Amino acid sequence: MDVLDKIFKAYDVRGLAPDELSEEVAEAIGYGFAMFAGEPRIVVGHDMRPTGLGLVASFKKGANRAGVSIDELGLCSTDMLYFASGKLNQPGVTFTASHNPAQYNGIKMCLAGAKPVGEDTGLKIVKEAARKYLGGNAPLSSKEAKNSSVDLLDEFSDHIRSFVDVSLLTKLRVVADTANGMGGLVVPAVFSKLPFELTVLFEELDGNFPNHPADPIQPENLVDLKAAVLSKDADVGLAFDGDADRVFLLDNNGAPLSGSTTTALVAKAMLERHPNSVILHNLICSKAVPEIIRESGGTPIVTRVGHSFIKDVMAKEGAVFGGEHSGHYYFKDNYRADSGLIAALIVLEQICKSGVSLAELRKPLERYADSGEVNTRVSDAKTVIDFIKNAYAGRATVGEMDGLTLDFEDWWFNVRPSNTEPLLRVNLEAKTPEDVAARLAEVLAVVAKAEAKPS
Repeated sequence: MDVLDKIFKAYDVRGLAPDELSEEVAEAIGYGFAMFAGEPRIVVGHDMRPTGLGLVASFKKGANRAGVSIDELGLCSTDMLYFASGKLNQPGVTFTASHNPAQYNGIKMCLAGAKPVGEDTGLKIVKEAARKYLGGNAPLSSKEAKNSSVDLLDEFSDHIRSFVDVSLLTKLRVVADTANGMGGLVVPAVFSKLPFELTVLFEELDGNFPNHPADPIQPENLVDLKAAVLSKDADVGLAFDGDADRVFLLDNNGAPLSGSTTTALVAKAMLERHPNSVILHNLICSKAVPEIIRESGGTPIVTRVGHSFIKDVMAKEGAVFGGEHSGHYYFKDNYRADSGLIAALIVLEQICKSGVSLAELRKPLERYADSGEVNTRVSDAKTVIDFIKNAYAGRATVGEMDGLTLDFEDWWFNVRPSNTEPLLRVNLEAKTPEDVAARLAEVLAVVAKAEAKPS
């Protein structure tokens, strides 16, 4: 496996910088993406990681050698990059490793209009073109590239605010933990023209993450936010990841909402605005999500996990909104791209409209108990999944959209392989926490039995 095979993932590029994602490699990827995208200009941004500026300069050099000009966005969140791609109708790239530790960097790419680029929709082509460039076998363009800078922060902020009726908003107390990530730039800009009392924790942009990792799906990274929500008697806590495209919410008691609960809450709001619409949810969302979509007059459609799949289905089905259990929320009027900030504002608007706390607002949406995502190291995920399917044969409804989903009516679980590690991801839901604990132990025992079985 060469370095390109190592850093090109299912949805993006990700690796240690500069050991794996070096400036030389970034230059080659700049050339490869420019050749693949086939447009005269690309908009490029980066997050706050120390290696970002050098990688952008090298990417720009590679793209220029393909005859393609660069519009530099500078520091940006990933959803700001998607907005820029949509607004300018240009392919877009941002250098970020999202929630990964400081020693990592990466590249997220899209085509004009924020159209996703994944392993099967262009990344393989980009990788092979980059490989030719590194080998000195790539044709170079004689066309002169003309680079420029663009500043879209104000327009991006206006766009985010356009998803709510500002006249309905009241003076809620909001605490946002931006974890020294890009939320420190975009959250204050978006909230600057809103009536909320905003407190930002760890606002300084620092890609070394001196306070805690920028990974809000891990409960230990919500400790500071919970303490601030309680000490300030806040109405809502918002936890953003490193590139600020994902958000997790805490209610006024400091209790976190799952991605499923937020999906259900935003879906209800979107259906108030767009009656009888299609709403997407991925297959590890709670069963409560499609139930609530139907009760609200919408049509739920289940999708695979992953942004490229969801955006594709959104386009085909005309869906107005899609949510993932992992904290990604997609909006048709946001170029079908995800934005944690839009989801957060919609929840805040719902609190203001309802006149009740988030702790009360969430209650009718939470109908089941769940395990969260449980990762188990396995030697061969496909073999283990086949073993599980046989072990439960004839006892459940079987789904194989993404890994294996087995539905027993009063409980269900999904097992699917990680795209990047030798892990099996287990998500399970049942009626009570006690049921979840018992069923999860049962499923993990089957996984262990599969691993112990001689090959």
